[in-house]
Amino acid sequence: MKILVINGPNMNLLGMREPNIYGRDSYAELTDMIEFHAIELNIEVTCVQTNHEGTIIDWMQRAFFEGVDGIILNPAGYTHTSVAIGDAVRSITIPTVEVHITDINNREAFRRTNYIKDACAKSVVGKGFNGYIEAMDYLYSVCSKK
Repeated sequence: MKILVINGPNMNLLGMREPNIYGRDSYAELTDMIEFHAIELNIEVTCVQTNHEGTIIDWMQRAFFEGVDGIILNPAGYTHTSVAIGDAVRSITIPTVEVHITDINNREAFRRTNYIKDACAKSVVGKGFNGYIEAMDYLYSVCSKK
């Protein structure tokens, strides 16, 4: 089983970026945690991060053609602005879980606009780094039944 974890803009600054909101753990610590859990599940995981909207879409489309079984997507700020990423999720047949470290529903008003959620199989918000583990466990349970 293959899972692709896509992180959007500014996620590479975890630990430095607004630690009062996102915590002090780094992006490297996040990917280490994800990779360790993948080993426990005996699955292949690839973690990528970009600050560019089109790159996210390219990765999703490539995942489709390469037979990736599931996607964990944290579109970060693009959640609230990108119809294109929402369309990309709808265009592929890969189960996709949207993840946000914080609870975007209880933050600034503009963050309540979400162009991604309805296209995804599941949304996990406000659970910190553990949200990625929940997403991975969900995809494992769904994709292992194929």
